[in-house]
Amino acid sequence: MSTLTLGTVYGQISAWRADPSADQAVLGGVVLVQEIFGVNAHIRAVAERFADAGLVVIAPAVMDFVRVGVELDYNAEGVAIGREIMAEVGFDRCVAACAAASDVLRQQGLPAAVVGFCIGGTVALLCCTRLGLPAVSYYGGRSMAFRYERPQAPLLMHFGRHDPLIPAEHVEAQRRAFPTAQIEIHDAGHGFNCEQRADYNAEAADAAFAQTLQFLRCELGKGAN
Repeated sequence: MSTLTLGTVYGQISAWRADPSADQAVLGGVVLVQEIFGVNAHIRAVAERFADAGLVVIAPAVMDFVRVGVELDYNAEGVAIGREIMAEVGFDRCVAACAAASDVLRQQGLPAAVVGFCIGGTVALLCCTRLGLPAVSYYGGRSMAFRYERPQAPLLMHFGRHDPLIPAEHVEAQRRAFPTAQIEIHDAGHGFNCEQRADYNAEAADAAFAQTLQFLRCELGKGAN
């Protein structure tokens, strides 16, 4: 894993990069979008997991726009600080960071997609509607506000059936809003992919990861043709 600098229309930020091993076939590139806790140990572990599957991963540190080097714990203090910083960062700067990361991947001849978690799931949705990138949104808690935007590329959305932040009626509203999207409902709560959260669910996380890899292989394979 290594770090790099991304130049965006809003200024420079850092990013983490993870690459497949030298003997692996590279399937394409993924822009990985963090939760409200920064590009922390969990997000870096997710990046490594995707890299082990043959994907080049760039995870922009979007909080750098406001405060550099943020890594927060999964507790009440971390939630409060993370929400405050991400509110100041805003979605436009997050999308710009993803655009810069996808440009890096494309300059290396790699088709690119976006995968995001929690607030990053909403950013992934916006990268689909605004940048035309294939996207995977994990429990995007802010996505309801953007349900009137139209996907410009394939979209996969993961939700937890027992998520208190995204009630069933919100999931159904998004299903109606995005009729072409692949929507997967898992028997889990919010943040089920993160082993550091109380709602971590290994079965749901593994199922979602398998579905995500299948989606990425299909869509990135098209981009490579």
